[in-house]
Order: sequence, then structure tokens, then C-alpha cells
Amino acid sequence: MSVHAEAIEEGHGTGSLGVPNLKLAMWAFLGSECMFFGSLIGTYFFYHDHSLAGPLPKDVFSIGITSISTFLLLMSSLTMALGVDAMRRGKALRSRNFVWGTALLGLTFVGFQVFEFHHFVTEKGLTLATSLFGSSFYVMTGFHGAHVTVGVIWLSIVGWMIHKGHFGQEKAINVEVSGLYWHFVDIVWIVIFTFVYLLEFAK
Repeated sequence: MSVHAEAIEEGHGTGSLGVPNLKLAMWAFLGSECMFFGSLIGTYFFYHDHSLAGPLPKDVFSIGITSISTFLLLMSSLTMALGVDAMRRGKALRSRNFVWGTALLGLTFVGFQVFEFHHFVTEKGLTLATSLFGSSFYVMTGFHGAHVTVGVIWLSIVGWMIHKGHFGQEKAINVEVSGLYWHFVDIVWIVIFTFVYLLEFAK
């Protein structure tokens, strides 16, 4: 039985476009997430120059620390792609290692973000209630951090399922879909890092 046929047997099926329904559902979900994050980023840019109190963005951001965490998240996209490719080629254990490696990099990114938030609050005096800049910044980056955390949990489960032999080449779609989600949160962060952090220092 082919991998495609087994995927249909597992209930994934394909739509009229020849794309597995599970993947189409993820694309639809990510489309809605694009609008969600677009509104958060737009709100940030609308309000961050209207801060009436508290520190300004240039007084708060630490480009060095954020660059390190951004690099780690970018590397996690590479390990995720390698994990998906390994599963497609039937190398389950190799895929498991890459998936768990991706989750570890994502967890490290979240750790950096928690450290950064703590620094902003305790050392810079920036809280949700400090200013419009503070509230819009924390909501935007906080929701992204929550999405990364969900991704870390998801990938940890996927890696465990591979480890236990529940996901093999015939169920590579499950790894692919988790990879789509992970690449999405990476892309969102690239946008945030570029337009929120880098452009702030380029002014």
C-alpha cells in the first residue's frame, strides 16, 4: 500500500486540490492566525508612539539578547524541516531527534522571552499598565510566546509518538502539519523582530 493510500485509510483523505484535508485545515487555521497577528502588530505600531508615560522602546529593548533568541528560533525552523524530511524518507528515529531538538530550541526561546520580560519590568519599569506602548508590546509578544509554548508542547508529543512507534512514514502528515505550525510562528517572529526591534534602532 502506498503512503498516500495509507494516509487516506488513516482518515486524512485529500481535497479537490489534491492536498490532504489535515493540511488544508492547518492552512485555513494559519490564515486566521495571520489576521490575528496582523491586528496585534498593527495595534502596536498605532500606539507605540503615543506613549504618554514610562520608558520608550529604545530605552527598553536589548537587541543583543533578542538577536540570540531570534537566531535560535531560526535554527529551529531548520531542524523542523530536517525532521519532516527524515519522516518522509522513513527515518523515524532521526525525525524524532530533530523534532525534539526543535522543541528544545523553542523552549530556550521562551526562556529568553521570560528573562527579557522580567528585565523590562524590574529594570526598565515597563508593565502592561505603564503606557500604551507597554500594553501593546506585551500583548503582541506575549501571544507569540504563548503560540511558541503550544508548539513546544505539540512537538514534544509528536516526538514521543514517533518514539513509541505510533508515527511512521505512513503518518508523516502528522509531522508535516506540526511543522507548518512551527514555521508559521517562526515567520511571525521574524516580522516582529524586524519591524519592532530592528527598525526601532534604525530610526
